Amino acid sequence: MPLSQEYLDFIAKYPPLLAIGNTPMVQLKLPLDIGDAEINAKYEHLNPGGSLKDRPVMRMLVEAILSGELDKSKTILDATSGNAGIAYAMIGAILGYKVTLVMPENASEERKKRIRAHGAEIIYTDAMLGYDEALYEVRRRYEVDPDKYYYRSQYDNDNNPQAHYDTTAEEILKQAPGITHFVAGVGTGGTITGIGHRLKEHNPDIQIVGINPPEWPGVEGLKPLGDDHIIPKIFDDSVVDEMLEIDVDESYKMSKLMASIGMFAGQSSGAYVQGVYMVAKRERKGCFVTILNDIGERYLSTGMWD
Repeated sequence: MPLSQEYLDFIAKYPPLLAIGNTPMVQLKLPLDIGDAEINAKYEHLNPGGSLKDRPVMRMLVEAILSGELDKSKTILDATSGNAGIAYAMIGAILGYKVTLVMPENASEERKKRIRAHGAEIIYTDAMLGYDEALYEVRRRYEVDPDKYYYRSQYDNDNNPQAHYDTTAEEILKQAPGITHFVAGVGTGGTITGIGHRLKEHNPDIQIVGINPPEWPGVEGLKPLGDDHIIPKIFDDSVVDEMLEIDVDESYKMSKLMASIGMFAGQSSGAYVQGVYMVAKRERKGCFVTILNDIGERYLSTGMWD
């Protein structure tokens, strides 16, 4: 459902929330052979939490408060690879709610420190068990004490893709009215599902391209998809026209190439632009749009920039 007046009135009471969204789109002038194709990216790292995740987390929490599902007697609980956790911690602090997050222990130190700075509690899971273990652990904790927590997983919360349908996609259509391709990955599935549906409604010929990284070493923030993995309930693969397998090393090289000309974006952003490059190199024309999910500083401790 579109943003209600009640929703807009609520966030107006908390001015820092008004800084979320309405990010710029920038054309990427990369030294790549893509013919007459044009690559554009939404600068989502300019959200106050430093990532795209501010949008869905704000929508999920505010709608829960307005519906009465969430009140101050409950602690917000969810699993995260990092960026959503920062958004939960930051928005929870703005609104005055306690937050507990479950995340793999190999998440970057920058993410961990930002989450703790906002006063949230972090519970770590074994990185060798993969990100799905964080999902299993958060469910176990909720089942033990459901009255203590507000837990509406970002992986099956319809307000996640709805946030992107109502805001991110609308901004894309205004900023790139000639869009022919949208490229993104799947973390929770909210971005590609919400944006994909809105773009297809606008023009069914717009191609929605997904990227799929390997499980190991993986790309922080993205889920590998396959029979052996948890597939997010909100991810609607019917909206995806093409799914690309992404090489992690090539994605890192793309991040470094972007940095060399002044765009300092994180791991998943490099993977997204690598996906754009693969399709644009093949098509040689078109208006491509993708997302720069977060900023490169969030990965300084990972060795990515060494």
